[in-house]
Amino acid sequence: MDNTAKPAGPPSEGTATSLRDVAHVFLLLGFIGFGGPAAHVALMRREIVQRRQWVTEERFLQMFAACNLIPGPSSTELAIYLGYRRAGWRAMVLAGGLFILPAMAMMLGIAWAYTRFGTTPAARAILYGVRPVIVAVVLWALTELARKALSRRLLAVVAIAVFALALLNLNPILLLFVAGAGAGLIRLVRDRGSVAPSLVAPLMLGGAWHQVGRLPLLFLTFLKIGAVSFGSGYVLLAFLHADFVHTLHWLADKQLVDAVAIGQATPGPVFTTATFLGYLFAGVPGALLATLAIFLPGFLFVPFLDRLIDATHHRPWMRSLLDAVNAAVLGLIAAVTVTVARAALTDAVTIIVALIAFAILLRRPLASPVLVVAGAVIGLTVKLLV
Repeated sequence: MDNTAKPAGPPSEGTATSLRDVAHVFLLLGFIGFGGPAAHVALMRREIVQRRQWVTEERFLQMFAACNLIPGPSSTELAIYLGYRRAGWRAMVLAGGLFILPAMAMMLGIAWAYTRFGTTPAARAILYGVRPVIVAVVLWALTELARKALSRRLLAVVAIAVFALALLNLNPILLLFVAGAGAGLIRLVRDRGSVAPSLVAPLMLGGAWHQVGRLPLLFLTFLKIGAVSFGSGYVLLAFLHADFVHTLHWLADKQLVDAVAIGQATPGPVFTTATFLGYLFAGVPGALLATLAIFLPGFLFVPFLDRLIDATHHRPWMRSLLDAVNAAVLGLIAAVTVTVARAALTDAVTIIVALIAFAILLRRPLASPVLVVAGAVIGLTVKLLV
């Protein structure tokens, strides 16, 4: 069964009423969207399909499937796509911007508090209990994604190979490029087609950048991450680790886990972790610039989704390329999970917390915000009250 969306022609420009409706819905979703991408999609389905009937159930699922064809946070891109389909480019900007805004504002406030109080005994105790929960969340996400993405033995081999190479600190963009281009080329040869000139160009990102000041480098790095983060919001961890921990040395492993933990405790997209880190690196200007950079590719890609869907529908090599990239993403997430676990699982208590949280997530996938709070309580209890 083909579950990709068929091109439906350009949307008409929205009326003032349509724009107000879009603004209201997606600002609300930005405030209540706890629980990660799965929860976001469920909330959008309830508001857009069931309550307002802007699109059919089938069309909604097709649009979400389409968002997984492009890099970036899929639930945020679904918000952008729904706005675009509802009332054109102005609604697209409203939907995406207002869905992101609440989480960005919260992350900015939390980043301010973190820089001032993050080394206090209470803060260290909270983070001690939260970090193992984040290990469990990432491991659960990896398990869920693997069930869907590794449908063929070759894709499992790609994921394992990328995992091993990522542990050797090879560049994650290089690994994604080799996996995707290799799979696409194999499919082309098998089908006796010819290599399209567009196979390589869109992925040739992330060359050598020179240090020209922290803000420009910050913008370019987050723009690159937003442009190549296929598969899941959690692949963000792999790119953040490669760029800011391993290459630039702006961040420690524990700070990276803290940033993701805070992202789990706030509503909206996981990618607003960029807001938090941007503030740590360069204050308010850094926070705003990092947020703009990481979400900008999604706004640029979404208007071309219909054409991309049509291309993948008629060109099997493109589908093979994207499947291999998604498998490689799993390898990257697995590798960074090992690194994160080393920083977070420091004793028997943290190991037990991680195992219990993982077991709960297998049964209750939307429980991550509650588990983060529980981890904080456990950390305070163990470090301050015992």
